[in-house]
Amino acid sequence: MNEIIKNLDYLTLLSKDYPTIKSVGAEIINLSAILNLPKGTEHFMSDLHGEYEAFLHVLKNASGVIKTKINMLFGDSVSDKEKEMLATLVYYPERKLYYLKQKKVISDKWYEETLEHLSSLCRLVSSKYTRSKVRKAMPREFSYIMEELLHTPEAEINKHEYYAEIIRSVIETGFAEEMITALCVLIRRLSVDHLHILGDVFDRGPRADIIMDELLGYHSIDMQWGNHDIEWIGAASGNGALICNVIRNSLRYNNFDVLEIGYGINTRMLSAFATEAYKDDSCESFMPLDSEKHVIKGRDAGLTAKMHKAISVIQFKLEGMIIKKHPEYNMDERAMLGNIDYEKGEIIIGGKAYALTDKSFPTVDRENPFKLTKEEEKVVKALKRSFLHSEKLQKHIRFMINNGGMYKIFNGNLLFHGCIPLDESGALAKINIDGEILSGKAYLDKADKMVREAFFSKDEEKTDFLWYLWCGKLSPLYGKDKSAAFEGYFINEKALLHEEKNPYYRFNDKEEICRMILSEFSLDPESGHIINGHVPVKRKKGESPVKAGGKLYVIDGGFSKAYRKTTGIAGYTLISNSYGFSITEHQSFTSLADVIEKDFDLHSDKIMIEEFPRRMMVGDTDNGKKIAERREILKELLEAYKKGYISERTK
Repeated sequence: MNEIIKNLDYLTLLSKDYPTIKSVGAEIINLSAILNLPKGTEHFMSDLHGEYEAFLHVLKNASGVIKTKINMLFGDSVSDKEKEMLATLVYYPERKLYYLKQKKVISDKWYEETLEHLSSLCRLVSSKYTRSKVRKAMPREFSYIMEELLHTPEAEINKHEYYAEIIRSVIETGFAEEMITALCVLIRRLSVDHLHILGDVFDRGPRADIIMDELLGYHSIDMQWGNHDIEWIGAASGNGALICNVIRNSLRYNNFDVLEIGYGINTRMLSAFATEAYKDDSCESFMPLDSEKHVIKGRDAGLTAKMHKAISVIQFKLEGMIIKKHPEYNMDERAMLGNIDYEKGEIIIGGKAYALTDKSFPTVDRENPFKLTKEEEKVVKALKRSFLHSEKLQKHIRFMINNGGMYKIFNGNLLFHGCIPLDESGALAKINIDGEILSGKAYLDKADKMVREAFFSKDEEKTDFLWYLWCGKLSPLYGKDKSAAFEGYFINEKALLHEEKNPYYRFNDKEEICRMILSEFSLDPESGHIINGHVPVKRKKGESPVKAGGKLYVIDGGFSKAYRKTTGIAGYTLISNSYGFSITEHQSFTSLADVIEKDFDLHSDKIMIEEFPRRMMVGDTDNGKKIAERREILKELLEAYKKGYISERTK
């Protein structure tokens, strides 16, 4: 009673939405029913690295969830060939329909059987949702017909002819293909309730922009920023050093499409500058690589190499400026251009002199090695203008900021891309951020806030921290002591290329450490899990994606082709449904043509890695807790009506 009186003002406002006792009671019944539905399926993906074809296919087949549903539904009643064709149709309805028409496979009988199969499949995948939720996911123009198909079982004798007539009418009126496409889209939509992207959408692969276009329209998504994402966030914020890193990575992998076609980034001034400044330089160490890290030769590759070297030197200059400006980053040794003896052609690292394999630095002032030439300043200014004025890039990064973060807590699990920085003893590492000594959750919360401020303000001083997150020694996104890009270009010493991982990667197989991290984020160490990517799992060497007695799942299996020699596979994805967790190990995607013409589906091995003690319901989820809270408030409103504190409005 006291609670009702205390909340009376709020309950009065709420009564406008529920003006009668019956309306409140109906909503309480509805919410109670929702709480007892099975939990929706969560899909976890990480380290996509621009590999848009493989990503789009895994997204469309929901890591094998749809194929599993097809096999479960039809069993031996439908041939394997028909089931494979049906799966391809669900993934790519427009393309598959076009192909089948060219092959003259389609007839009215085919339409009829296909609509029946798709309706049955859609009925199955929609069974864990309310009719209201399913209705909202339907295209408006077909919603009535689709509802009738989904909620009129074929076997129901009294309505069998009604059901058959709906399908016949759809075919006769010429809407069969539109209905097939709509059902396929709805099946994909209902197969996965929520998508988690655990970082590194960008770099290496050809078209990260295509991936971002797809994510923009996804129905329910969160993103955890990766180090390659923060690099692009920083570039879109106008940070010169990160703009150079983005360009350098694209040139290194001969990947102009994402820059020029994807985002309209103009590199002509860089090309002209590099051609002139490095005209007598072979730039041998800067020859571009293909997706499997093989050197590309040829005339165009020669120009790319000159541009590659030009932007790299500009990058090292700008990074030196940031390092000198921010002594709190503790990265003085990484101001590489300041450590060179240009007369001897040597560099001092760790007190030892190393010969440079490339001694040509035509744009470096020996007395002031971090100063840009006037021509370099013009290049940086032009590139910055191009990044800041790319409407599509700004839209994509804004989406990533609004739907992402340094980490995510979701249904009792902790999601992040890289690591929680630890010290050599396994304790949370401490770092000085703006005069505050922070660690663990407090550090990530502060970093999250600073990323948002940097992007929306475009303030140069604030964007410097994004560069630290890209490559700093205690960055939770990078997780290594250095980025050895300079050494890779200029020094023939394998030991110097080693980038020491944060101690987190030595301790993350220890259950007590994972429990400590879960507790740091106020999660239950008994039921919670850590889920992260960033460091590819070396599957061919026997490494497992399941660590610390099942407390941690690592899902970077190597979507990027550059990693596949190391991993031996083409990526991991994780699925969490109402029964438990399963991890899917993917083999290489061949081509979209193989999918459409041969009904090829990416070969994947699915392994159940944890079964829940009981089936998880909506009431057990984060969203379920919010629904339960709303139900309790509505119960108070119901009592307020019954006690006369609030009057019903019947008109």
